Amino acid sequence: MKVLVTGAAGFIGMHCALRLLARGDEVVGLDNLGDYYDVRLKEARLGQLAKQPAFRFARIELANEDETRRLFALERPQRVLHLAAQPGVRHSLSHPQPYVASNLVGFANVLEGCRHAGVEHLVYASSSSVYGGNARQPFSVHHGVDHPISLYAATKKSNELMAHAYAHLFGVPATGLRYFTVYGPWGRPDMAPFLFARAILEGRPIDVFNQGRMRRDFTYVDDIAEGTLRALDRPARADTAFDPASPDPATSSAPWRIYNIGNHEPVELLRFIELMEEAFGRKAVKNFLPMQPGDVAETFADVEALERDTGFRPGVSLAEGVRRFAEWYRAYYKP
Repeated sequence: MKVLVTGAAGFIGMHCALRLLARGDEVVGLDNLGDYYDVRLKEARLGQLAKQPAFRFARIELANEDETRRLFALERPQRVLHLAAQPGVRHSLSHPQPYVASNLVGFANVLEGCRHAGVEHLVYASSSSVYGGNARQPFSVHHGVDHPISLYAATKKSNELMAHAYAHLFGVPATGLRYFTVYGPWGRPDMAPFLFARAILEGRPIDVFNQGRMRRDFTYVDDIAEGTLRALDRPARADTAFDPASPDPATSSAPWRIYNIGNHEPVELLRFIELMEEAFGRKAVKNFLPMQPGDVAETFADVEALERDTGFRPGVSLAEGVRRFAEWYRAYYKP
């Protein structure tokens, strides 16, 4: 297939693109190489992809309607894996405009591109953050998610609604994937594993929010990529059992689906730090702090729907995933 991967220079985007290329697909990678974090890391990820003859790259800003329309008209991708977005829950509290431009306007342009190019399946990144104020655990795609507590989460919930409208009106098959705390090699430097690794190696304190009682459903990036491709290979279809009198938030009478991708094993942040200490052979200095605005105390993914429909279950343990991350970090940064 020819697959358009937006956010190809990003963490999940690079890993998914590599898997697509390894199995023989043609990949058109799109990214704006924004400077939210170190652009050199994004360029290094692209360097891994550029080694593959079936990969080509387009530097485009998805919020630019004309550029996005031309790309879809030129490439005519069969399927689209939309992973480009302005990330960061906390950053959205103080810098809302990039989230509107990238996550809302950019996503609308992707939907239009899929509509006019006749794309067979759009798979896009949502987020566990959409569960917001929900207290019921584990988080299930069958629960309502109408109480986001950050603008980032609100844009991701908006993406799910926008995709549904296009699936209903124009028959664009669309699947949203709610990712849960992704970590691993080539990850984002603003995320906890990077921040912890750097601080541990430099002997500086690490900030531990909610007095260390945070719990996260850490999911290794290889598992995320595998689940994402399985979803991509299974175009969304209308749910023939959908009942509009008692609607299921995860399905529809339109070709639209929502899935969680997580490890289904939430771990306390202090345990994650212990594994980081073991992997790097040094103890961390901990600075305990209260909960930050926009954060939730726990994430816990119910992945039954994804397993039922695709046969996928995460397979990398947290200890193994942290070890692999630490090996990559040392090799890449040479601290």
